[in-house]
Amino acid sequence: MSNEENANNTEEKVDSVEEVVKNVEENAKEAAQDIKEAVSNTVDKAEELTSKAGDAAKNAGGNLMSSVMSLKENNPKLFFGLLAVVAIPLVVIMMSGGGSNTVSGPKIKDLVSGQKYILKSSNSYDPSATVRLVAVPGALAAYDDSEESDRNGACQHLAQGTPVTALDFSAAYGQAKAFVKVQVDDGPCKGTTAWALGIDVQ
Repeated sequence: MSNEENANNTEEKVDSVEEVVKNVEENAKEAAQDIKEAVSNTVDKAEELTSKAGDAAKNAGGNLMSSVMSLKENNPKLFFGLLAVVAIPLVVIMMSGGGSNTVSGPKIKDLVSGQKYILKSSNSYDPSATVRLVAVPGALAAYDDSEESDRNGACQHLAQGTPVTALDFSAAYGQAKAFVKVQVDDGPCKGTTAWALGIDVQ
């Protein structure tokens, strides 16, 4: 093969490659145009559907309102009856306040051994109510006031406001300081030590 033939073959191959590149470029342009058109059509359809949904919602709201108003005009007893059926539960719910499901009540203070406190009956609003003291912490849970000696024993029922000093603690009912051993600091039972409920020591 001569040089001239080689040059011709090379030139043909270059022309062939250039033609392939042109075809690829044209195909890429056409594909890009097709994608552009498809995206544009999709956006147009989405906007149209959104507009239709908005119109449908407006129509439904308008239809509902016109139905309610025609009910008010045609059958006022039924209209106001339905209004009461809807309004009364709403008012009851708003008045009840919701709130949490926790039960509030007396709380056990964070008592400290050696600190001074007073006895206060957590279960009574009566200022003359007394606070029960016992020799053993568990005896408060099993307390039965049916015996005469239980009601009249010395230093077993102390008046509210009696000053005491916390000495020791006993855990029960999931509370670390459910029972408190106290020493009475004043009155006829001064110096006596006994156990009280933690909620009664304030």
